[in-house]
Amino acid sequence: MAITYYKKAEKTPATGEDETRKIVSNMLAEIEAGGEEVAKAYGEKLDNFTGNIVVTDEEIEEAGKKVNQKLKDDIQFAYDRVRKFAEAQRASIQEFETELSPGLWAGQKLIPMVTAGCYVPGGRYAHVASAIMSVGTAKVAGVENVVACSAPKPGEGINPAILYTMNLCGADHILALGGVQGIAAMTFGLFTGKKANFLAGPGNRFVAEAKRMLYGRVGIDMFAGPTEIGIIADETADPQIVAEDLVSQAEHGFDSPAWLFTDSKELADAVSGKMEGLINALPDTAREAATASWRDYGEIILCDTREELCEVSDEYASEHLEIHTSQDKWFTDNLKCYGSLFIGEETTVTYGDKCSGTNHILPTKGAAHYTGGLSVHKFMKVVTTQRMTREANREVGQAAARISRLEGMEGHARAGDARLRKYFEGENFDLGIDG
Repeated sequence: MAITYYKKAEKTPATGEDETRKIVSNMLAEIEAGGEEVAKAYGEKLDNFTGNIVVTDEEIEEAGKKVNQKLKDDIQFAYDRVRKFAEAQRASIQEFETELSPGLWAGQKLIPMVTAGCYVPGGRYAHVASAIMSVGTAKVAGVENVVACSAPKPGEGINPAILYTMNLCGADHILALGGVQGIAAMTFGLFTGKKANFLAGPGNRFVAEAKRMLYGRVGIDMFAGPTEIGIIADETADPQIVAEDLVSQAEHGFDSPAWLFTDSKELADAVSGKMEGLINALPDTAREAATASWRDYGEIILCDTREELCEVSDEYASEHLEIHTSQDKWFTDNLKCYGSLFIGEETTVTYGDKCSGTNHILPTKGAAHYTGGLSVHKFMKVVTTQRMTREANREVGQAAARISRLEGMEGHARAGDARLRKYFEGENFDLGIDG
């Protein structure tokens, strides 16, 4: 394979993980031991917030008054599309029961989580879209209790637009807590008495690590890291559009990878030449983040063929993957590893991030090799049932007994034997008993 790193990243998504683990581990242990008082103390220390942890109805109403009608309309626009897509996902999987052999029925049931914890970032940017993606999707799935949390601002509380959106989407409880303390509160049932069965939502490296450490005690949407974008582009791509899209994701944070996979040296030159100017034109906060991200994590990789482009892209397994080529259908048919695919110049990660309908909570750090993004299905348990007639035991009971004894599991075998004796008194069966 002829692969050339036109630009190679100086850091990887794993950079700095050890320090993060230590900090998060200590915080989780302290909060679990000390409960609400310790969680509140962390909120005061890290966010300089001393207001109500459990957001009141009055505070929600006041937040709504601070959101102008145009923004409310835009939030409704995004919510309607995300909800419709989630409803279509929900309809794509059904409960059923099928007869596998005479008298033996097996079935599938869909049971929503009782309680879900939805984390909505509230730091550098006001992530109203994340509230829609997590809270709105959980409610479509039928989750009974949705606990949402977000980092408050000193003296202000949760960003009014985030609070308005959480309420619009149906959050049952809202906590003014961010970071590890917010994740811990939802997991341990602090302030609400509702322990989360499942945690969802993006966050910084501390939030991601807290979710990773708690996995097993609680379900999580995925092992997440910083936002990523990959773009596959050929000589037909518009370098301005490609560069703009790379910058749009690099502004997320200081450690957000942005990758260009191309078979065109001319395109690589053109895109590379535009990055600095586009980044420098951003507002201060975004510029600082994008500068560090592109410098430390940005890559441009040259390949010879479309097959190589596909292979390299699958190896990276980008959270967001755009295709800007003259062969978009071929790539769509052959790519296997990505969180969400954006086909053609006409769409962009920005649309998926904000309002086009698909969920923006997606796998990062290679997790797209084995999972997709957040969906209604992740807020639901797919469980199985079975029922049988007594006559069906004649066939199933013998087979189960013989397999059990082959495996050395006599107790299992005797559970079947007992039914055969009861239902078919006096009959002899081949139960796999030696001698």
